Amino acid sequence: MNAFAQSLLFALAAAFANILGGVIVSSGNWAYRSLRYFVALGSGFMLGTVFLEMLPESLTLTNSAPVLLLVGYLIVHTFEHTFASHLHFGVETHHEEVVNPIVGISALIGMIVHTFFDGVAIGAGFMISPRVGILIFLAVLLHKIPDGFTIASIVITSGHSKGKALAGASALGGSTLVGVLAVHLLGGSVLLTYALPISAGSTLYVAATDLIPEVNREKGVKMAIVVFAGMGLFLMARAIARM
Repeated sequence: MNAFAQSLLFALAAAFANILGGVIVSSGNWAYRSLRYFVALGSGFMLGTVFLEMLPESLTLTNSAPVLLLVGYLIVHTFEHTFASHLHFGVETHHEEVVNPIVGISALIGMIVHTFFDGVAIGAGFMISPRVGILIFLAVLLHKIPDGFTIASIVITSGHSKGKALAGASALGGSTLVGVLAVHLLGGSVLLTYALPISAGSTLYVAATDLIPEVNREKGVKMAIVVFAGMGLFLMARAIARM
């Protein structure tokens, strides 16, 4: 199986996780506590992936990797704070902020940008090697259900139907597939040089700016331990992938 087929297959799995998050909200079975653990575990795994896999690989491609990582971080920051300024991961409870139906659409636009870069990251990873691709896929997968959960929650709270909430979660999955297609159809070593560090920056933004603050909302040490467990899970996955 070539890199494109591998990327597409794993991106489909990630897209399905977005839809699953939307289904959970649309069905009314929110399982909010379980979502918190996904967020904490995913944030730790993603931080490990960025700093111990994506950034070192990016530095082998270009000396400009740190600058490009910052560009990726700022791209997602700009879109999320332009279109989704009240976004946070989990059940949306700020009804006074999201009651306007246009807010649901704005949040969707902001999140589509970062899920697009999820696809870019998966595609770029598999262009380097199956090992890197699988590690990036796992990092992406762990926040995909919270992504779908979040956008569906915001869409419903802003006055739209459950059907539109599920459509919003599906759009996030579709954006991931578009990201994979963009990397491979526009491929080449030059594009890969930029794609991996920029997508590393977007992954860092999701982990450190979107997910970690949600972990910090919880009192006590339990969630912090789950974050470290996510990092440990990354190290274990990397060790297995190198066998």
